[in-house]
Amino acid sequence: MGKQALALLLQLDAACEAVDDLARATEDAFRSHPDAAIMLSFPGIGPQIGARILGEMGDDRTRFASAGGLKAYAGSAPITRASGKRRYVGRRFVKNNRLNHVGHLWAFASLGGSSGADAHYRRRRAGGDWHMQALRHLFNRMLGQLHHCLQARSLFDEAIAFPAEAATGSLTGTPLPAQP
Repeated sequence: MGKQALALLLQLDAACEAVDDLARATEDAFRSHPDAAIMLSFPGIGPQIGARILGEMGDDRTRFASAGGLKAYAGSAPITRASGKRRYVGRRFVKNNRLNHVGHLWAFASLGGSSGADAHYRRRRAGGDWHMQALRHLFNRMLGQLHHCLQARSLFDEAIAFPAEAATGSLTGTPLPAQP
């Protein structure tokens, strides 16, 4: 049993080394992409998440004519059905599941790196959204900003992305004190 356990540990070490090599190769390939600087300027996007987003979106700028098309493809945009006096707004079930999953990771990671994203998330939670609803809404907003930045070839700017959240100190809308 001891020899068998050692043999299994050697196989596990080899698998872990292969995963580390793949992660390094992915990071190197992503950093050499022309859109890497734009994507890395967003809070919550590192080389691994950026590579996954880029791999699922593709780098063809004409693939999505608008941010709405990209949001629908990712599953972050709500689906609305209306008939007469009835109206239904819900989440999409037909979507790119891999892009949707990495989008939730991105939205969750952006909470610590962006005060505007955190304020937006907390405002949605205070309004009655569940955790995943608030993350999906934040991902939807950030995905639209990513689409714009990629089309305009500009870096992420917190003051433009979250103007109300950046100008206020809390959810009540009180202005931040002036810095000396």
